[in-house]
Amino acid sequence: MDIKGLDYNTQREKMIMSEYGREVQKMVELAVSLPTKEERLRAAKSIVRLMENKNPQVRESENYLQTLWDHLYLISHRELDIDWPYDVSEAEKIHTKPQPVKLQKRDDHHYLRHYGQLVSELFEKLKSMPEGPERDELVRLTANQMKRDLATWGHGSMDDEKVADDLARYTDGVIQIDLSRFRFESLNASTVSKAPLPKAKRKK
Repeated sequence: MDIKGLDYNTQREKMIMSEYGREVQKMVELAVSLPTKEERLRAAKSIVRLMENKNPQVRESENYLQTLWDHLYLISHRELDIDWPYDVSEAEKIHTKPQPVKLQKRDDHHYLRHYGQLVSELFEKLKSMPEGPERDELVRLTANQMKRDLATWGHGSMDDEKVADDLARYTDGVIQIDLSRFRFESLNASTVSKAPLPKAKRKK
């Protein structure tokens, strides 16, 4: 159903690289449309700095600036006409799924704290599970628990797209939720509390 004036996630253009967010994709589209190479390059440099801030774990890579410029090239649909400061000819070989995220130790002060150790272990389990009904059910349980955790902690937005983006990011792109078909459980006072989830088997 298309209601004029309402903007549904399923009606938006699919994000090329979800870890950078929709605002970065819109900024890249604007940069592509700028009239001169100088303006486009100036905008591109600002966007790369923003991409680095939004995805700081990319700095763990030795050649992270090359990675960021490769990602910018892909996000622009290869249409950004600038004098590239890095060679992006190999960017096509990069998978457009999110880059691997190293899960921090339990006692670290990090951004997975609001999801908790159990959900972090489930991310690891989902990365290695074969496709099938068992994985689909664990995806459903994990996604709904993530949404409950966001509601409980009041950690920024708890909309469905954030859960889908985080699930893709923290499983290294293995799990991609199709929001046009995936249905979350309704949240209320009784379901916001953490419901039990199957324990993720620890690797010996």
